[in-house]
Amino acid sequence: MTMTSSGQEPQDGVPSEGPGPGRARGGPLDERRSRSVWSRDFALFFVARALARLGETMLPVALAAGLLRYGYGVGAVGLAMAASAAPFAALVVFGGVIADRFSTRRLMIGADLVRLVAQSTAAALFFAGHVVLWQVCVIGAVNGVAGAVFQPGVASTVPRLAADIQGANGAIRIAESAAQLAGPALAGLLVAFASAGGVFVAHAGTYALSALCLLLLRLPPAAPGSRAHSAGFTADLAEGWREFRSRTWLWGVIVIWCVYMISVWGPTVPLVATEMVRAHGPRAYGLINSALGAGTVVGGLVALRLRPRRMLRAGSFALLAFACFPASVGAGFGVAAVSGCAVIAGAGISFWGVMWATSVQTQVAPDVLNRIHAYDVAGSLAMMPVGQALAGPAAAALGADNVLLVAGVMSLVVCVALLSVPAIRDLVRVDGPVSRSPDSTPVPLEHAAGPSGPRETGARPPA
Repeated sequence: MTMTSSGQEPQDGVPSEGPGPGRARGGPLDERRSRSVWSRDFALFFVARALARLGETMLPVALAAGLLRYGYGVGAVGLAMAASAAPFAALVVFGGVIADRFSTRRLMIGADLVRLVAQSTAAALFFAGHVVLWQVCVIGAVNGVAGAVFQPGVASTVPRLAADIQGANGAIRIAESAAQLAGPALAGLLVAFASAGGVFVAHAGTYALSALCLLLLRLPPAAPGSRAHSAGFTADLAEGWREFRSRTWLWGVIVIWCVYMISVWGPTVPLVATEMVRAHGPRAYGLINSALGAGTVVGGLVALRLRPRRMLRAGSFALLAFACFPASVGAGFGVAAVSGCAVIAGAGISFWGVMWATSVQTQVAPDVLNRIHAYDVAGSLAMMPVGQALAGPAAAALGADNVLLVAGVMSLVVCVALLSVPAIRDLVRVDGPVSRSPDSTPVPLEHAAGPSGPRETGARPPA
């Protein structure tokens, strides 16, 4: 771990001086080290992400089983999920600006502590048997605001902890997927043998442990190309927007993803939860979500090995596999068949996720990465609460099975749309962080000219 001369963690966004990531490297050993993923600090971040995902995958089970028990329907479940997603999507852009100006690690720790308190409060409500929908929604909104502060820093943390960015994203995806294997099953057991309140206690515990891992984490110096932000908050926000809209491949994916969120993911999450819980019980739904997690492990493992030259094209083809998941539930398949489809769907969406995350982290300069990631997240999720909130009315009007069948068809339509945009399907991979040229074209840092001329090959954050 590299520190400043005072022994303190360097301020995020301010590159360190002197020897470190900018040193020349040479020889096979140095090249192998430059491609390394694992270190003490990456392992801590890896565990923190796995724990956060564990809690997230437990929450739908708790909300579906808990709210249904107290007489609420599918519309209430969708509304409770939307209450968290809406403020997250609305505020994550501002979180990106904050993350580019302050210590991302400290922001993430603070966000975890806020969510620890919020989920503990939810647990108290469910244990007391005093479950009021608006209170559950307020707690969800607090979680959404905290998540908006937390999420932008994830994008810039990965390149600072590992030189092999795709490998790091693949490893994190596997960690999150392994958590998804355990999370729903654990939630189902807690609901069956304890109560929904027990799930919220466990969820709060994941935030406490995640905060502890991040507290022990020490980030190396920011990647070359990062800078201190002396402009005002509004100027930084505007700069992030300019950088975002200058990349056709980036905003093109987001526009298409808005359709995906409102027509596929938004309705799929609450409708699959309620349909499977009603038909087969919470443990069956936990099994299906675990199967989805198993598939995402497979997708992450494939992403560790397969390194396509056109990452978004490969990811779009893999994403086709997700269509079978909502369609299988809508068609009334049994638990075994739905679980099989969930494995296939999980592998597809996991591979897409690694290709997309790596593309953003390697095609965007470090000094604007948190803001770009925030615009990415906000655009990606903007329509999800709409899809979740409309899931109940749509199911009442058309039938939940028909809505899920439409979601399967729309998943295929979205993939075709991604492949039809040349800037998306023809984007060529870049290995390692980039700097910005005047026209916002990504330039690998080892070829980027700085005040002292071209940077040395291999100038990137140490593993």
